[in-house]
Amino acid sequence: MIGAEVGSRSDAFVKRLTLVACILGSGIVLLDGTVVNVALPTIQRALGGGLAAQQWVVNGYLLTLGSLILVGGSLGDLFGERRVFAFGVAGFGVASLICALAPSIGVLVAARALQGVAGALLVPSSLAVIVNTFPEDERGPAIGSWTAWGAIAGVLGPLAGGELLAIASWRWVFLVNVPLAMACVALILFAIPQSAPREPGARRIDVPGALLCAAGLAGPVFALIEQPRLGWGSSAVIGPLVAGAALLVAFTAYESRAAAPMLPLGLFRRRNFSAGNVETFAMYAGLAILFFFLILFLQQIAGYSPLRSGLSMLPVTVVMFVLSRRFGALADRFGPRFFMGAGPLVGAGGLLLFQRMGTHVDYLSDLLPGLLVFSLGLAMTVAPLTAAVLAGAEKQAGIASGVNNAIARVAGLLGTAAVG
Repeated sequence: MIGAEVGSRSDAFVKRLTLVACILGSGIVLLDGTVVNVALPTIQRALGGGLAAQQWVVNGYLLTLGSLILVGGSLGDLFGERRVFAFGVAGFGVASLICALAPSIGVLVAARALQGVAGALLVPSSLAVIVNTFPEDERGPAIGSWTAWGAIAGVLGPLAGGELLAIASWRWVFLVNVPLAMACVALILFAIPQSAPREPGARRIDVPGALLCAAGLAGPVFALIEQPRLGWGSSAVIGPLVAGAALLVAFTAYESRAAAPMLPLGLFRRRNFSAGNVETFAMYAGLAILFFFLILFLQQIAGYSPLRSGLSMLPVTVVMFVLSRRFGALADRFGPRFFMGAGPLVGAGGLLLFQRMGTHVDYLSDLLPGLLVFSLGLAMTVAPLTAAVLAGAEKQAGIASGVNNAIARVAGLLGTAAVG
């Protein structure tokens, strides 16, 4: 009896440390994705390069991250999520160090692209580690915590960036990632159990599929990044968009006939996976559109400063942080269907409350109620939706997570481009 109790406590301790490692790893990526934006003017003054170079400090990262995230997920399934997760976090730390030491804007852009490659390895693998560590009846709260801390990291980015710029050089915006990455790798090696060995015959990289997938995703991602600057009529937007779509069709056709496909199309025959990813696309596109318009409205119509408009969104993060784990647990207990259906409806109620805003916005009476109701709907949806998409995909958790992440990222870019 005592041995069983000790074993149970030890197992719980390992799970807790594993969750901390996954939160820290993905949090570094989310933090870096927002902290750099604050430092762009300072970087331009230090390294030069003009507006285009500033844009590509951000876009180089987004392009490699978005185009390789499916490949990164599939590598986790082939070689083990723990190994790929550790490699991705270590690679992100090394790329961050190169960013911090960059002597020119060209080196910085190249290093940011390397950060995107490392991020494409670690983000789907971190979620796959959670799926393979926590049994299905414990997975919802774990994913809820992962989601909630990710939201915190995204909000802390601009604040941390501003503080670092106030007390130190812009290079510290990147250098701060290095000790975080080192701590995360140590946690991964200490806490996360080694994956079960794959059968020798199953360890095979689908090189043609990976190339078609990466090139196919790179086209639309590049087009949607450049669209706000160049417009829909530009050949530099239309060309990559059409070429990427054609390559994705070719990728799907190839995967349907491949002996060892990178993306098993049978995943989409699972109703939870296909329906959940449709809802993921709609939700993240809607999120991008909402925050795009709301921030613009607050700054250009209501007269908010950029800092005040950013801080006004904090209630969304607080509600997500407090309630995501709870709704994940409730979805484990009662099933995800109710929360996946009711959450978007509650969020829509929050959007309706925004209709009361005029040119003079009182934060407490006009903006805050809508934000609280919307964020409640968001918290009801995210963790149950993610858990439902990945349910039953333990052996393919990496690629399943990669698909879900790719859809969320492309949806956000498409939502912004559609209204930009």
